[in-house]
Amino acid sequence: MSRRRSVMSDALKAEIARELGVYETVSHEGWGSVSSRDCGNIVKKAIEMAERNFNGK
Repeated sequence: MSRRRSVMSDALKAEIARELGVYETVSHEGWGSVSSRDCGNIVKKAIEMAERNFNGK
């Protein structure tokens, strides 16, 4: 089975992880070590950013 292509770029995920304070975990242990709650917060932040960009245009 093939993996789905990521919707968010790695750079965007890393930027948000830095803002939320989980980037050190990602850099040392990988994305698999990030808690579900933190992943949810990353997605929530990405959605907020996208909505701001969409509404600002």
